[in-house]
Amino acid sequence: MEVTLLGTGAPAGLPRPDCPCAACATALGDDARAATALLVDDTLLLDLTPGAAFAAARAGRSLGGVRQVLLSHPGNGPAVEVPAALPQPGRVPDGRELALLTGHRVRAVAMDAPGTGYAVTGPDGQRLLYLPPGGAPAGLEEGTAAYDMVLADVVGRPDALAKLRAAGAVGPTTDVVAVHLDHDVPPGGEVRRRLAAAGARAVPDGATLVVGAYEDVPDVPRRTLVLGGARSGKSVEAERRLEAFPDVVYVATGGLRGGDQEWAARVALHRERRPGTWRTVETCEVLPLLAEEGPPLLVDCLSLWLTDAMDSVGAWDDAVWADGGERALRERVAALASAVRSARRVVVLVSNEVGSGIVPATASGRRYRDELGRLNAAVASECESVVLVVAGQAVVLRG
Repeated sequence: MEVTLLGTGAPAGLPRPDCPCAACATALGDDARAATALLVDDTLLLDLTPGAAFAAARAGRSLGGVRQVLLSHPGNGPAVEVPAALPQPGRVPDGRELALLTGHRVRAVAMDAPGTGYAVTGPDGQRLLYLPPGGAPAGLEEGTAAYDMVLADVVGRPDALAKLRAAGAVGPTTDVVAVHLDHDVPPGGEVRRRLAAAGARAVPDGATLVVGAYEDVPDVPRRTLVLGGARSGKSVEAERRLEAFPDVVYVATGGLRGGDQEWAARVALHRERRPGTWRTVETCEVLPLLAEEGPPLLVDCLSLWLTDAMDSVGAWDDAVWADGGERALRERVAALASAVRSARRVVVLVSNEVGSGIVPATASGRRYRDELGRLNAAVASECESVVLVVAGQAVVLRG
């Protein structure tokens, strides 16, 4: 079964008409995208968009053989004029299946937002799932067989991908293709990087994909270190890397500080931002969690872990530091780096990058700065991916 993407963008397209934003201004060449529409084996058209016939011609295809046009967007009729050669568009009621004379079977998938998803099975048994913009499947049962290909709004609804993974509908060999791409993220390399972190990819308009063929999509890094300064967006970047995965364990090393209202507000903000399926563990005992197998682990952050470790070895007392404290801290950092190296689950770690600012005025402040630099270097050496976040922009240092 072959799928030709006549468009891969949001309903308004990318760039949006008359939009002055940076993403639209740089959406040129392969990053310019028409509204998403799929041509399956030249016989089934999923979503009718303006200029579909011209888009098909540019891709070396024709709409002359289309026998069925189905709509996924909310509403009862097409938003564009139907070319004379095409049958009148329609939609399949949720849960119902449509059998085509070509041997294709199309089942309508109920969504948690207005619109209709379509599961298409080809004559040879390949299976693809196409979801409308802004929607995720509703009522998925665990144990659902994995699709060969999923085309979904990965950027706008990463939780849809998480739900599919939790149910088994997306497996290690599923080709996940992002469609309905809008100006939510910068085009080009940045959107490709974000999609790769979710185990997905983007393709240009006009691409023809073979359902069931192996695609060399980058594996999600097992270990990632996200560095950044205060309010740089490092925690958001770390969370974004795992928002397409279910059952994430969020390790908060800061915990609660009695009577500190400002800190409590920070913690509350972090909690509100996390998906409801994530589990939070407030602890600095990170090594046992790294040793366990299980769902992805997000540790935020190593800076506070180091503070706790330095407290425990008496690092703030010069005499204690010289009489074994420094050696004890080195052993703790080495044990953490070793645990990261041995981790079998997906791990994303967050830490502060403090060595580029003002030199601390106190000896203890300088000691903390130096030890954090050593800790970051030790952990980074064990990670496949290292990212530095500056002013909300992620700069890939490795991976």
